[in-house]
Amino acid sequence: MSFTGKVVLITGASSGIGAGTAEHFSKLGASLALVGRNVNNLSEVIKKCGESPVLPIIADVNKDAKVIIEKTIAHFGRLDVLVNNAGAGAKSSIESTSMEPYDFIMTTNLRSIYELTINAVPHLIATKGNIVNVSSTAGLRASTVVLTYCMSKAALDQFTKCISLELAPKGVRVNSVNPAVIRTNFHKNMGFDEEEYKLYLENCKKSHALGRVGEVSEVAEAIIFLASDTASFITGTLLPVDGGKINMCPR
Repeated sequence: MSFTGKVVLITGASSGIGAGTAEHFSKLGASLALVGRNVNNLSEVIKKCGESPVLPIIADVNKDAKVIIEKTIAHFGRLDVLVNNAGAGAKSSIESTSMEPYDFIMTTNLRSIYELTINAVPHLIATKGNIVNVSSTAGLRASTVVLTYCMSKAALDQFTKCISLELAPKGVRVNSVNPAVIRTNFHKNMGFDEEEYKLYLENCKKSHALGRVGEVSEVAEAIIFLASDTASFITGTLLPVDGGKINMCPR
């Protein structure tokens, strides 16, 4: 599998799944446009990308979608793969939330992807490229405590399926990965303290059929598979990377 000569744009590339995916793509020869808000973190990710050509883009996907695509095309002259990875989570339930977290989560997890994709599509049509959206098992099944997050990922899944139909006649594939719990800083960024997070990971041994949470590399490899020519006849697919979680009893 090789991405030599191809340009891959990854949002949320300064940590977690985005960072791991960037490192994996670099080993396969891709040229990378890496988007993040944290300069120091993004610099550390770039160091792990070896000799691969990398364009760092310090930007906020909620504000700079058009600029992100423009900078990528200005630098590389093309775009082959768009990995919509940037996202956010927040604890919320219908009895203990407000419109503020709703607006933030829906803007970050859905609107930004919508706008990035609008701007990227003409370039992806030109290269017969593809899109991989990073969704979640939260989009595939109901859950408590993370109401708005679940809503945003369910909408993202429908977006993936709808535009896969629109773009298929033009040779552009669109898929998503739907991870379950992956060992990153995501939950700590949602407000979990160390003890809460430790207990949460322990409980996940029961909620995931394989008896453990996932690792970043396992999601990165799934993203690369969907972006590769190996998956040339796959589009509109929501691929769970979940250790069997969606098949377990919700309770």
